[in-house]
Amino acid sequence: MVWEIVAGFVALVLLILLVAYVVGIYNGLVSLRRRVEQSKQNIDVLLKQRQDELTKLIDTAREFMEHEEEVLVQLTEAREAAEAAKTPTEQADADQAIRGALADFRARVEDYPELRSQSNMMQLQQRISDLESQIADRREFYNEAVTVYNTRIEQFPHVIFARQFGFTEADLFTATAAETADVDVSEAFA
Repeated sequence: MVWEIVAGFVALVLLILLVAYVVGIYNGLVSLRRRVEQSKQNIDVLLKQRQDELTKLIDTAREFMEHEEEVLVQLTEAREAAEAAKTPTEQADADQAIRGALADFRARVEDYPELRSQSNMMQLQQRISDLESQIADRREFYNEAVTVYNTRIEQFPHVIFARQFGFTEADLFTATAAETADVDVSEAFA
């Protein structure tokens, strides 16, 4: 009789420990998934800020560059494509388009001394450059969070519970081929 009570108590304690262990694994996976989502949202906040700044930059430049419509259209289309991007890959492609359009834009601004010297224009260009740096930093944080999350859901015993509870692999941000290509410095000085 005493052994049955002790065995029942031990079984109950083991069951409670097992449930606590499973709950701990589940909560840890949820925490990692939320960190990935938060990292993605942080990138989205900066992308939104960049979109707002690009709109101001385009409006400011439009006043001076009436006959440079092609450059402004290219920059506007790149901004709109970035707004429509949903996945990390689409965002990377849109980001490359914005960078290219901004490079063309900056080259054209050099032909307009009154525009180039306007303090508002300079501040907007500096703000966009700062945002570009912050976006790159946030993408590093995002990729780190995704790597930790993806690693955890593949490790034993987490893999058993991750599959059971529907945790799936998250996508890393990957740079486009144009972003990883070698830069021809001599061409820049030509």
